[in-house]
Amino acid sequence: MKKIIASNWKEYIKTPAEAQEILDFTNDFLESRGESTEGSLIFCPSFELIDPVANLLKKSHLEHESFLGIQDLRNDINIERIIQSGVGYVIIGHSDRRWKDGESNEITNGKLKESLKKELIPIVCLGEKSRDDNFKIFIENQIDGTFSGLDADQIEKCIITYEPVWAISVTPGSEPDNPDNAVQKINFIKEALISKFEITPKNYFLYGGSVNSDNILDFLSKEEINGVLIGRASTDKEEFVKILSETYKI
Repeated sequence: MKKIIASNWKEYIKTPAEAQEILDFTNDFLESRGESTEGSLIFCPSFELIDPVANLLKKSHLEHESFLGIQDLRNDINIERIIQSGVGYVIIGHSDRRWKDGESNEITNGKLKESLKKELIPIVCLGEKSRDDNFKIFIENQIDGTFSGLDADQIEKCIITYEPVWAISVTPGSEPDNPDNAVQKINFIKEALISKFEITPKNYFLYGGSVNSDNILDFLSKEEINGVLIGRASTDKEEFVKILSETYKI
């Protein structure tokens, strides 16, 4: 497996038993293949499940095949404690935060700076709400606000995810982006970061939005797309294993 598969469980997985079911199923699949994922799996459960999931990962083959992440930074969590639990990644600026919770670029920027300060690897989400031709202006403004005050070295530590809100499965009338169009947007983001912040760039660039076992190969076959951020489809154990199985075809 050469690509990053980041699973954002949101609130779909609610109990330790449900978490164990999907992790055991994934673990059995990987062991049956006898291949390594090269540490490219990232599981992001709810805050309440961080400790149970951390313990489950330590007891399985997945301890050496995956990483643990959190879905957001909140004022009511002890960052040092969750880092001690094994958390190494954090999703910053997800559409749920930006659009459902009304999180501004300024707030997202503060969370990004805090995550870097704590040496967590940020998975930074960028993307327009509406499918139209004005995406360049919108995304440029989003980039300016999200990465304000950061230098090239800090930005290059981020994983950048293009996540158009209109493509997310819970959005009415949603459909996944076209892989070629996703590449166009990712290249635009990359060029904007190079121009504005003079990065190399060394970043991984992911796509998120209605990714499933039927279309993941279309996205991951693109050289410019280094992985995917998956929501609901990653919480169905059989669908998730199908997704992983498809990635081995690359």
